[in-house]
Amino acid sequence: MITEQTILELMQDPDYKPMTYQELEKHFGITDSAEFREFLKMLNKLEQEGRIMMTRSERYGLPERLDFLRGRLQVHAKGFAFLIPEDKEHPDVYIGAHDLSSGMNGDTVLVRITTRGPAGGKLEGEVVKIVNRAVNQVVGVFQGHEAYGFVLPDDKRIVRDIFIPKEAMKGAVDGDKVVVSIVSYPEGRTAAEGEVVEVLGHKDDPGVDILSIIRKHQLPEAFPEEVMAEAENAPDSITEEEILKQGRRDLRGKNIVTIDGEDAKDLDDAVNVERLENGHYRLGVHIADVGYYVREKSELDKEAYNRGCSVYLVDRVIPMLPHRLSNGICSLNPKVDRLTLSCEMEFDEHMKVVKHDVFTSVIKTKERMTYNNVRKILEEEDPELMERYKDLVDDFRLMKELALKLRSRRMNRGAVDFDFVESKVIVDENGKPVDIVKRERSIAEQIIEEFMLAANETVAEHFHWLKVPFIYRVHDNPDPEKMQNFLAFAENLGYHVKGRGNSVHPRALQTLLEEIKDTKEQTVISTMMLRSMKQAKYDADMSGHFGLAAEFYTHFTSPIRRYPDLVIHRVIREVLENNNILPEKRQEYLASRMPDIAQHSSERERVAVEAERDTDQLKKAEYMLDKVGEEFDGLISSVTGFGMFVELPNTVEGLIRLAGLTDDYYHFDEASMSLIGERTSKVFRIGDEVKIRVARVNMDDHTIDFEMVDMKPRRERSFGGGFGARGGERGGRGKKAGGGKAARPGKRERGAAAAGEAAGAGKRKRGAGAAGGSGPAAGESVEANRPKTFSFGSGKGGYSSTPTQGEQASDGRRKKTSGSGIFIGEGAGSGEGKRKGGGSEQGNGEAFWQFRKGKKKKGAGKNGTAAFVRKKKK
Repeated sequence: MITEQTILELMQDPDYKPMTYQELEKHFGITDSAEFREFLKMLNKLEQEGRIMMTRSERYGLPERLDFLRGRLQVHAKGFAFLIPEDKEHPDVYIGAHDLSSGMNGDTVLVRITTRGPAGGKLEGEVVKIVNRAVNQVVGVFQGHEAYGFVLPDDKRIVRDIFIPKEAMKGAVDGDKVVVSIVSYPEGRTAAEGEVVEVLGHKDDPGVDILSIIRKHQLPEAFPEEVMAEAENAPDSITEEEILKQGRRDLRGKNIVTIDGEDAKDLDDAVNVERLENGHYRLGVHIADVGYYVREKSELDKEAYNRGCSVYLVDRVIPMLPHRLSNGICSLNPKVDRLTLSCEMEFDEHMKVVKHDVFTSVIKTKERMTYNNVRKILEEEDPELMERYKDLVDDFRLMKELALKLRSRRMNRGAVDFDFVESKVIVDENGKPVDIVKRERSIAEQIIEEFMLAANETVAEHFHWLKVPFIYRVHDNPDPEKMQNFLAFAENLGYHVKGRGNSVHPRALQTLLEEIKDTKEQTVISTMMLRSMKQAKYDADMSGHFGLAAEFYTHFTSPIRRYPDLVIHRVIREVLENNNILPEKRQEYLASRMPDIAQHSSERERVAVEAERDTDQLKKAEYMLDKVGEEFDGLISSVTGFGMFVELPNTVEGLIRLAGLTDDYYHFDEASMSLIGERTSKVFRIGDEVKIRVARVNMDDHTIDFEMVDMKPRRERSFGGGFGARGGERGGRGKKAGGGKAARPGKRERGAAAAGEAAGAGKRKRGAGAAGGSGPAAGESVEANRPKTFSFGSGKGGYSSTPTQGEQASDGRRKKTSGSGIFIGEGAGSGEGKRKGGGSEQGNGEAFWQFRKGKKKKGAGKNGTAAFVRKKKK
């Protein structure tokens, strides 16, 4: 019988030459008409999925054998894109705005390689087929006209506006935030067409801003009825009969406590420490047994899989599980019985685990402690708290002692530990930001961080050697090219790091971080190091965790808010119940499911991180609205070819554009990541202190512009710009040459944490740490989204994200629409390929027209949106 696999295996044969369907029919000896129809269906299906391709001569073959490449599009706000290949070893491919076809950000596409750099250098290509659409709904601002409307997408990576016919407006009016379903995708100069499916409210109404971000990322809100029905059936308490029947180890007599933030409600981890007679430490980490209540393939389980993790926005939490479970029977609330999975570890004087045990248990926590109170007990010896928790004070002191020793051992083995500042935006009942406070990383946060790291490593190694299907948390070694660039950068600042780009031990990086501590270069080097690393992800195979310098690592400690943790909890209990051996069929089934769960969980985590970052950036911009004109001291946090970002003490970040540096003409030096004055040789680089004034706040883009205080004007030249940083940055400096703005990329998530395990999606906002941390660390959840010179895309293609000449002159924004119906492009000379005379054949990925009543204006280019409207009017 012919199957899809049979067809693919034939085409994978080295001797295979592309055949027509008639030749394939003859090859397989198909004679039956029914079999022939099924065969054609399989061919069509494989072609639609992009697994095979049909050439112009109607012959079938594998895309890679026909010089096509399959992957995911990563579109830039300026219109160009990169293909991130599914083949992880293949370098990225640059896709010019002209060559995107109808591809949009996130689409899975097939690309034809059109240009290859010398000696296997940078690749360029064109989209030849859209395999799978990633965008089917768009959130944006509605612009209404009498006979039609447009939606300007919030997501700047969607570079074309969406045309809305009159009959599809659904009552939306000018200025409304709307959700649009795409009816037809853009083709050539024709804009995408959509229909309004939800009007969120006017863009300035309270709450609409956060709701827009929720819709933009398609985050779920209310739980379906069938899910809530299952949640309602969960018990409120545990019976003794239930405990005995399951044979759980009874730990209710131990001094077990939870330590969490003040406002945490989903308490999923508890700890206790004992000093043994032999001088060793016994650490117990007890995690809520969520899998006992959320059964495999139940409605609760399906919904948890779809959500992937809890999402923590500025003013709300979108939980993975209903509150009935997450704040009720699954939460380790104080002084009540709770079912748990426990990992007990015995550490010797060298902090090596000499004995461990993983088992089902029942606990009753003594107290619900907060980070603040534990810190006051250990660091301030607060008399009131010391008296209130007198029975636990010695336990907390022992916890501190063990945690510091565990951290010391982890640092000695080479774990990379950044020390970035994290902040929290405080909002009032209307969602208006009223303050921004820094998050402290006290000893209390460090205790939980170290204990969770230890448990995660121990559980990962235990089940790895049992060879059962599992989900691990992995962090691959840095990309050699990006790391080599970083090493050269550090060397340029006078710091030598042992190793080469393809073989740097994390210990060498941690040594560098210790060497630069409290120096002027600390910020710049730490930031660039973080950017040179990969992101951590979930995987069915354990390949190690570079940032933690750990051979084995998993996420075991947060099953209330992370789906991978919930999945491995089920595996753990099932293995324990079957004497460490799974039935063969069960083993095969789980092995087939784990890669999909790992990939899906990684994708959902990225969505959550983006949504959290978006709301953080939004509220910080809103907070600075009434600060325009005020002066602040700040530190330069990033330097690019179009200006420099400055971070204030409250972690708000703004851009000083190159045009605003008026005392000299500045060139961008990529090697040292600095701006250097042409005449004065004045240097601006990351980490420098500057005094700034808040110039403007753009609530459409959630960006903030700063300007230097007391910046003297430079002597004007008698000619227009056209030369400068990176060969074309100052294309708009003399008289009125092309613009100088550039859209600011999303802000990097920040904070302090153990390397590699801190700012993961859905994590509770603890000060730092593995299982509950909140702050970036080596490769974990964050690859800085601020302008960076090392890569745009996955980093394998060797492309710099520093704007090229044409890109730097563009301000990165979409076209504007006047009230009278004139569609105006980016402005003369913007985008790729400048042209004299005020017109542009190509600007920001789209050429433009000025359009009024179907007439083409002199000196203007072509605009796909206008062309679409003209076509409609005809």
